[in-house]
Parts: sequence; structure tokens; C-alpha cells
Amino acid sequence: MRLEIGDPAPQFALPDADLETVRLSDYAGKRVVLIFYPKDCTPCCTKQVTDFSDHDADFARLGAVVLGINRDDSQKHQLFREKEGIGMPLLSDSDGTVCEKYGVWQAKEVDGQEKYGIVRSTFIIDRQGVIRQALYNVNYKGHAAEVLKLIKELDT
Repeated sequence: MRLEIGDPAPQFALPDADLETVRLSDYAGKRVVLIFYPKDCTPCCTKQVTDFSDHDADFARLGAVVLGINRDDSQKHQLFREKEGIGMPLLSDSDGTVCEKYGVWQAKEVDGQEKYGIVRSTFIIDRQGVIRQALYNVNYKGHAAEVLKLIKELDT
């Protein structure tokens, strides 16, 4: 199952790195960027998450908040956040329910065997809670700038 432009964004409530519950509904009336990434503290994921975090002010100027989601637990998120100076919330979907709702938990072939994991994906959700972009299998390089451009285009 994959989400499409125009679909309502699936609701969720997940713990962040401080074990506080974050709900998508907490951001009603704001644009939300959800970035799903495979693992904390890995080279590509670190570059992706820190790039988005470094652009926090740019996203805020556009009325958007960025939330990072993967299946790592809140403690690992806390260590990752502190080590890398990440400002944005990192949410723990430890049972994978939200990953499945968004269609990012997918089978991959690794060494000739089928294994499941998170496909690096980004969703832009508008102020009414509707998916405006559903980007699967994204390349982390320059992706934050690409997403900023897509959000700016929503206003034109």
C-alpha cells in the first residue's frame, strides 16, 4: 500500500526522544513534513536528518514542521539527537504500525534474501491534513532543499 497525493494523512501518536507523545493532530493548521529513515547513527541517515534539522528555521518560515520517524526506540533517538545536535522531533514507531500505514515498510532483497525495512520516504502534509507529496525511495543528498522548494510551490 502506498499513499497518493490527495489522500488524508494517517493519524498517529508516537513517543519522541523525551518519551512525550506526539500526535499528528498536534500540528493541525500547520504543514507537516514526515521523513521516514531506516536507522539512527548510520552515515546516510545522519546526513539526511541533520540536513533537515539544519533547515529548521527555513521550514518554520514556511509554516512547516519536520518530524523524523523510524523504528528505533526513544532512548536511541535521544542519543542520536544529542550526539548530532538535532533539533527536530524524532519519533519512535517501534512496532512499525505507522510505517505500515504510510507504506514505507517494504520488502527488499539483501544478499539474495527478502528482508523488510524502511524505504527512505518523505510526505508533505498540508494544513488540512491532506498528503500533498508522497515521495518514496528518496535520495538523502540535497533532499531537504528539494522539500523546501516543493513547499514553496504549494503557495504558488
